Amino acid sequence: MVRGKEYATCTTLLRMNRLESLILNRHKGETAILVANGPTLNKTEFELFNGRLTFGHNKILLGVSKFMFYPTYYVAVNEIVLRQSARQISALNCLKFLSNKAPDLYEEDAFTYILNTKSPPERFSFELAHGLNEGWTVTYAALQIAYYMGIQKVVIVGLDHRYEFQGRPNEPTELVGADPNHFSQDYFAGQKWNNPDLQRSEESFRIARRTFEAAGRQIIDATVGGACDIFRKKRLEDCFT
Repeated sequence: MVRGKEYATCTTLLRMNRLESLILNRHKGETAILVANGPTLNKTEFELFNGRLTFGHNKILLGVSKFMFYPTYYVAVNEIVLRQSARQISALNCLKFLSNKAPDLYEEDAFTYILNTKSPPERFSFELAHGLNEGWTVTYAALQIAYYMGIQKVVIVGLDHRYEFQGRPNEPTELVGADPNHFSQDYFAGQKWNNPDLQRSEESFRIARRTFEAAGRQIIDATVGGACDIFRKKRLEDCFT
């Protein structure tokens, strides 16, 4: 019988084999759009996404009918989101990358990868089977997955990088009234959420930029009026020429 560390090692090796055979460099040299969840998504030209490789995050589920947008890949690492949206996430008919923080709700299957975000060994994860660093923002998690897939150019939209909140960064709070920080007012309305940590998010983004550029790749921020100044800015319509 395989137990303890031996079982953990076998599980890691199986996950590594699956990720390497199906995900590693799956989109080498391609361009992908990372769709963050800021209010400026309501000003984004989603028709430019047609036929393109996309990553959706967290409660982008609320935008499927609103924007007529269905992601190629889906990423969620925040336990609150994983629990609040469990039914919708489970119903998604696309490949999903989820944190291991809700093991009672999700299992690996043909459409689902469960990644270790509790104790990732690296600040930027090059081997997803060993862990995925959350970096205080799901966008950072998605950037690591995109890198692992070999994506050459990442275009980010909806990264407003500005929030209205009370309390300390990372503090769990309950949002009273409409949500002013996301593309839908219902996003966290009347629900718990974790206050953002913009300083640590920016640290993560700088690491991602350095890592991509060191490999001859690029990250472009095409958010309409976004406040993040880490990545090169460009209009979305100019990102695919």
